[in-house]
Amino acid sequence: MNDVAPLGFDEALEKYEPVLGFEVHVELNTKSKMFSSAPNAFGDEANTNVNEVDLGLPGTLPVVNGKAVESAIRLGLALNCSIAEYCRFARKQYFYPDLPKNWQTSQYDEPIAFDGWLDVELDDGEIFRVEIERAHMEEDAGKLTHAGASGRIQGADYSLVDYNRTGVPLIEIVTKPITGAAGRAPEIARAYVAAVRDLVKALDISDAKMEHGNVRCDANVSLMPRGAETFGTRSETKNVNSMRAVEHAVNYEIRRHAAVLEAGGSIVQETRHWQETSRTTSSGRPKSDADDYRYFPEPDLVPMVTTPEWIDQLKGTLPEPPAERRRRLRTAWDYADKEFRDVVAADLLDEIEETVAQGASPAVARKWWMGEISRLANARGAEPVELGVQPATIVELNQLIEDGRINDKIARQVLEHHLDGQGSPAEIVSDRGLEVVSDDGALTAAVEKAMEENPDVVEKVQGGKLKAIGALIGPVMKETKGQADAGRVREIVLEKLGIED
Repeated sequence: MNDVAPLGFDEALEKYEPVLGFEVHVELNTKSKMFSSAPNAFGDEANTNVNEVDLGLPGTLPVVNGKAVESAIRLGLALNCSIAEYCRFARKQYFYPDLPKNWQTSQYDEPIAFDGWLDVELDDGEIFRVEIERAHMEEDAGKLTHAGASGRIQGADYSLVDYNRTGVPLIEIVTKPITGAAGRAPEIARAYVAAVRDLVKALDISDAKMEHGNVRCDANVSLMPRGAETFGTRSETKNVNSMRAVEHAVNYEIRRHAAVLEAGGSIVQETRHWQETSRTTSSGRPKSDADDYRYFPEPDLVPMVTTPEWIDQLKGTLPEPPAERRRRLRTAWDYADKEFRDVVAADLLDEIEETVAQGASPAVARKWWMGEISRLANARGAEPVELGVQPATIVELNQLIEDGRINDKIARQVLEHHLDGQGSPAEIVSDRGLEVVSDDGALTAAVEKAMEENPDVVEKVQGGKLKAIGALIGPVMKETKGQADAGRVREIVLEKLGIED
């Protein structure tokens, strides 16, 4: 019954009101792990960043990472939460092969931060407030790689385990039930996760790379018939690691729940897996309630106590809230709404801000990052920031254009040469002799040749069709290998034909 074909989204919303809930896990970028001195680093050789504490060997004792606690408090403050004066860790009992202690050290009934909120800006500028139930500290599990089949555990021939991630500091942010989202539920899901990611990035407490699993979302969805007040049974789509996937997962689960309920079935309380290729979810395991985890206070760790002075000190380190920063930059840069949304969606706000700070105009910064750099990144299968282009390089390229030494076409070539490691833009222009040809003698000769070979175009221009000049400029650019000063070429053509512009 839970595998019936999903209803259309609008059809589902006609009869049911969605209730959402999110658990976002944020990996902290501390140098060491939550309870051990093992390095906390992404991408290292498997099973090298692990020690006896992470493996839960007998006789070892955990030690709380003080920097992680500071990060948790700062995030709690940024989420408008109350910070606990006293809190402690607990053992959450379950068996996972990538957490060899057979329990997860987490926080249960005494989280370090609770009762907050986060305002989320939607595409049309509307603000939707998401209430935060808690933000608590815990450790991450390791990573399993399933070989064979589709890469999932179902049908796998065998599985490999990497304990490098075991014990990495996590903060789990849990929302209160979100009602009133209606047809904007998928959009709110995406915007909320984006807001959390932007916040932890601004706080500099996480690398915040969703593709690396630094920020992962468990999306809870339930439906209740319109007019009802009792929440329906929820499903939890686990570890969704992109904003677009969160949006699609919520959309799909709303339609799937509605189809099951309309067919007379019941929703199973379970975890589900997101399938990116089909944009569907598949059944995982029955979802346990908190009682099933048999929490009890962690006996190897003393309780933590915060002081008002410490909280005030950390409050003073909070950055400008991301939403306020976006509003400030949108006003300062004078981008159209769509242009600004595109920049935010491309995750290039930081790069453009730094490029502007180093001397480029907002229009120039946007042109390069959203244009040629994004195009090259796409062609190389990378993100724009992964190309390693520095803001100063963009400023230097643009200065070469403004000085008349190169044109836009040559500048794009220079950027490619720069990415290939051939030097700074100025060095490449000099070494390769790429400066534009502005010598009137050479340009006049090229213009005369183009006019001789295109008498019909000359006739059109003489007849008043000045736009046809482009058909003469093109051959000149070809003759000079793209290095002609196009503006000067146009002037020479008009002078030759005795036409005033």
